[in-house]
Amino acid sequence: MRVPARFIDIHVLQSVPFANLNRDDTNSVKTVQYGNALRTRVSSQCWKRAIRTVFEDHIGEAALRTRRIGERVSRELEMRGWPTELAQRAGGHAAAASGIKFELAKAPGDAKQTVPNKVLTNALIYVPEAAVSELADLAEQHRATLEQAKDIKKPADKSVLPTDDVTAVLRSRNGVINLFGRMLAEIDDAGVDGAVQVAHALTTHETDVELDYFSAVDDVTALWDDSSGSGHMGHAEFSAGTFYRYATLDLRDLNANIGDDPAAAQELTAAFLASFITALPQAKKNSTAPHTIPDLVHIAVRTDRPLSYAAAFEKPVHASPQGGFADPSRTQLATYANAANTLLGTNGILASGWASLETKDLTGLGERRDSFDDLITTTLNAAHRPVEATTR
Repeated sequence: MRVPARFIDIHVLQSVPFANLNRDDTNSVKTVQYGNALRTRVSSQCWKRAIRTVFEDHIGEAALRTRRIGERVSRELEMRGWPTELAQRAGGHAAAASGIKFELAKAPGDAKQTVPNKVLTNALIYVPEAAVSELADLAEQHRATLEQAKDIKKPADKSVLPTDDVTAVLRSRNGVINLFGRMLAEIDDAGVDGAVQVAHALTTHETDVELDYFSAVDDVTALWDDSSGSGHMGHAEFSAGTFYRYATLDLRDLNANIGDDPAAAQELTAAFLASFITALPQAKKNSTAPHTIPDLVHIAVRTDRPLSYAAAFEKPVHASPQGGFADPSRTQLATYANAANTLLGTNGILASGWASLETKDLTGLGERRDSFDDLITTTLNAAHRPVEATTR
């Protein structure tokens, strides 16, 4: 028996003022050429991290992505009263027992000198936060052995901790990993296919990147020096615009990850939708405070396939006669959605709705809801409605 396909597509239009939510390696605003027009872009990795942070608060679980799992275990053991030297040795052995190739951290100020027991795994380990305590518990069980063991001083050194027990902890999951997935090829059966796919966000219209010159006053000098000047000068890049954001949640993949647990699936789905709507990358937040809410959120539950509406903006939106891109972007999204679903057919749509600052009706986006909470609730009711399994 095969569980029928079911996808939740979420589309967001959000106006962001003067900001730089996502920078490249030169501190420049990320951009993309689309429809022969330069757009501001925020990478899926950037917005997904912001979503994950909010999501963790919603479900009360956290995940840890790090190359320094050993150092976290050492810190946990020190908090339990272990001597610093022994705690550091235990952390080094815990990381070395992962089976992942590793190197030793360099001593501060000396690139040729390594630090014993400060193990850096070559791959990022991604585990539930609770895995740190579990690895510390394992070290507690083998404390006598660790007290007699040698420090980890080079990548060829072997751990005295049981590899199978350590890797079992590193394979553990929680709701965060079940939803977003995990890539960890170095440990057998540790990979998890993510149930969520997130697109890069891009502006619905052409944008200009602006250079902002700034200076900082030296407060001490300013007390007695009448000359002009500053303690520091520089410039940064910013842009502004209305973004189209899109993600899809594959409920069949989510159920495969968590097992037969409808309540957990509904909880994770609700938390993801709420997090996707409200999350905002935090880059340069202290100097821009770009804390807007979406202008429009449209969610569809589909049984055929995910459907992005990014192509609605391949032809860049032009500002309305009164100014602004949000209003014409909402209209263009609704028009494209109506046309795309007419062409593809609506048999695969279980539910479709929207909530917005918009006052006029937007045909093509389904039923209007008064709030984001109401929209999420009606989506959950449709998405998690029991269906008869189909035979392949």
